[in-house]
Amino acid sequence: MLLLLLWEQLFLVSFVGCLADLSFAWIFNEYPSFVQEDSRRFVSQETGHLYIAKVEPSDVGNYSCVVTSRASRSPVLGSPTPLVLRTDGVMGEYEPKIEVQFPETLAAAKGSTVKLECFALGNPVPQINWRRTDGLPFPSKIKLRKSNGMIEIPNFQQEDAGLYECITENSRGKNIARGRLTYYAKPHWVQPIQDVEVAVEDTLYWDCRASGKPKPSYRWLRNGEQLAIEGRIQIENGALTISNLNLTDSGRYQCIAENKHGVISSSAELRVVASAPDFSKSPMKKLIQVQIGSTVDFECKPKAFPKAKCSWKKGGEQLQENERISLLKDGGLRVANVTKGDAGTYTCLATNQFGTARGSTSLVVTEPTRITLAPSNLDVTVGESVVLPCQVQHDPLLDISFTWYFNGSRTDFQRDASHFEKVGGSASGDLMIRNIQLKHSGKYVCMVKTEVDSVASAADLIVRGSPGPPEHVRVDEITDTTAQISWQEGIDNHSPVTTYTIQARTPFSVGWQRATTVPDVIDGRTFTSTVVDLNPWVEYEFRVVATNKIGGGEPSLPSEKVRTEEAVPEIPPSEVSGGGGSRSELVITWDPVPEELQNGEGFGYVVAFRPSGTSTWIQTVVTSPDTPRYVFRNESILPFSPYEVKVGVYNNKGEGPFSAVATVFSAEEEPSTAPSGVSATSLSSSAIQVSWTAIPWKMSNGRLLGYEVRYWNKGQKEESSSRVKAAGNETSIKITGLRSNLDYYTAVRAYNSAGAGPFSATVNATTKKPPPSQPPGNVVWNVTDSRVVLSWEEVRAMDNESEVTGYKVLYRTSSQGGVEVLTTAGTTAELWLQLQDDYLIEVRATTEGGDGSSSQQILIPRLASMDARGSGPSVLTIFSFSSFLATIFSLTLNSVLC
Repeated sequence: MLLLLLWEQLFLVSFVGCLADLSFAWIFNEYPSFVQEDSRRFVSQETGHLYIAKVEPSDVGNYSCVVTSRASRSPVLGSPTPLVLRTDGVMGEYEPKIEVQFPETLAAAKGSTVKLECFALGNPVPQINWRRTDGLPFPSKIKLRKSNGMIEIPNFQQEDAGLYECITENSRGKNIARGRLTYYAKPHWVQPIQDVEVAVEDTLYWDCRASGKPKPSYRWLRNGEQLAIEGRIQIENGALTISNLNLTDSGRYQCIAENKHGVISSSAELRVVASAPDFSKSPMKKLIQVQIGSTVDFECKPKAFPKAKCSWKKGGEQLQENERISLLKDGGLRVANVTKGDAGTYTCLATNQFGTARGSTSLVVTEPTRITLAPSNLDVTVGESVVLPCQVQHDPLLDISFTWYFNGSRTDFQRDASHFEKVGGSASGDLMIRNIQLKHSGKYVCMVKTEVDSVASAADLIVRGSPGPPEHVRVDEITDTTAQISWQEGIDNHSPVTTYTIQARTPFSVGWQRATTVPDVIDGRTFTSTVVDLNPWVEYEFRVVATNKIGGGEPSLPSEKVRTEEAVPEIPPSEVSGGGGSRSELVITWDPVPEELQNGEGFGYVVAFRPSGTSTWIQTVVTSPDTPRYVFRNESILPFSPYEVKVGVYNNKGEGPFSAVATVFSAEEEPSTAPSGVSATSLSSSAIQVSWTAIPWKMSNGRLLGYEVRYWNKGQKEESSSRVKAAGNETSIKITGLRSNLDYYTAVRAYNSAGAGPFSATVNATTKKPPPSQPPGNVVWNVTDSRVVLSWEEVRAMDNESEVTGYKVLYRTSSQGGVEVLTTAGTTAELWLQLQDDYLIEVRATTEGGDGSSSQQILIPRLASMDARGSGPSVLTIFSFSSFLATIFSLTLNSVLC
């Protein structure tokens, strides 16, 4: 039943809750509205009680206890209990009253989680804090929960034990609850016992150790019965000792460790054995190889129970201890400062009361291995090749191996074959290093091994190379033409830096260019310099290259991009010129100033001009930096008049210089008269000649460039006429590529840079008929000494072809390219030739319309003092040696027949 004492809007002492080792919660009014714990409300997991330090009107209602079994996880809901406010009294403020506190002494197991609860009633609501009385701070694993109403210590250890305080405090006072946490631990094994096999008559020592708090006690059982302590059986601190073992001591033993918190046990088997010596499980070494002067140990460890006594022989001689020979306690034999005379067979004789056994080892004594030529320290340059020697003297009975180590790692000759190679033959382990790189600097060790010894020798290899890139290049200060550059030194690769070079790059440069610096030569101990002669208002990047006596190294990373300050432009435009244009125009041209020389924003041009002989300049501004010309138009400008012109530059910082003064002529006046005396004459079936009389022209009007001739045929329109030009003072032109037997019309006009004048009157001419398409046929030739007589059939023109007016004979030697021509009116011709070479001859008809088709080419071979005749072959493309013989045969036959 709930015992309740309430005051109006004041305090609730406690609800008596459900009592069990369970988890507890409280429902307010109805499920699932659980009471939320805070500094004013607390649910104890020890008692199940709900505590409300100060009642508020919102606390009025029905409360139900919810109990959950940790095993079944099934919740059980208690009956509701009402909470009401009384109005018949008032309670004032008071100091904290601790209602929930932990025991004065609490034992905690090792590794457990300890939870201490502390909650107080009071007005105002008390604040809760925790501390250790020894002043030690709480470790990070300790957590304060439930508004400090509970402290939780996980994985409890001995150092967590001590006196803990819960301090509750409000404005009216404070109260403290104290409790001591003590540490305990169940026994756990530190050294459990293991199965053991011991020889008869030996002593057994069986260590059994456990830890715990309090310290555990020990007892022993054998075959399930308490082990009695007697003269040869003793137990001390858990350890069992049995001396002078006999076979009846064999059995199952159990060590039990216990304290008031728990009991543990460990079991093992003891076997007491007896046997004669036996080398089968632990045979002696067949062979031992040692070098002169060393110490050798022979083992003799037969299986024997009890332990066997050992004696040694070399060959048939019993060995006795002396200054070099020692009989060891474990039965072994040691021979110090070995000599060649110690070589031989050594026999161990092992004996106990159950029998005897023997084992033998052969000893081979060898000369020590010595390095006769060791590697030495070297100082080399990148790209060189060196050999590190490693030559030895060793006993011929022993196999030898060479191994090289580089900076502690074994050298892999297959993987590094491009640089490393072992040379020198079987008795040498010389190491060749080809094309040495910086990465090959370090310590090299030659290790020489045999079956009995090993020797090593080391050398340091220093590889010097060109320096690495400087670091952290930055621009510290920038002006219009200078930049202050600084950097940090990079790796010198074992060769001190002698000089530094600064390089610059802009959007307008071709790659990186060497910059001009102050000082001009930057020594290797200087890490700052001023770059000069920069262009204003240009974006720059800088990098630094270090140089030592080996050479120049890799450049540094570029600096950040920086722009120089603006300045007045210093470079005027180049190639100031002009001329041409239309009537009443003065055209002025120049090469624009490149962007990198404009020195700032707002760049433009100042164009100044004046008539020659005057003093006043006319100026205008061109604001586009890429503009290459300016045209001044004015009706007052006289044709082809000289002007003085100059072009200056400016930007936002001010005006720069003007270019040198140049003379430019104003635009010319186009010709005003047409050529006279124009005539057209037909030259052939595809060409006409047009002639005219030059127009009168004064130099004051400008320069006459020439004449333009237009032409068109009868079937074309004048607007679609073709045009050709005659340069300068020429007064005729040949028009080719025309169609045959067709009327062509033509007109001529003069032109200059200002334009063209009027056309002349139109004249016409008719092209000739085409020449005959039939070539001369049946060309026959006759040779007498140097006289060649040719004849051919007459060519007759068709109605649409030009009449034949004569013939051309074209001839040349086969070895010369020049062609000679003989004209004749008839169908025969006579040539006088020096027949020291072959001649090629062809014949064409000539007409007013041009030359007709050529006859087939004939060959007159080189002849020596004989008469010959022949006719042109039907086809002659290549004159081979076989055809030449056939021709000679034909000529000879004709001579005989004639």
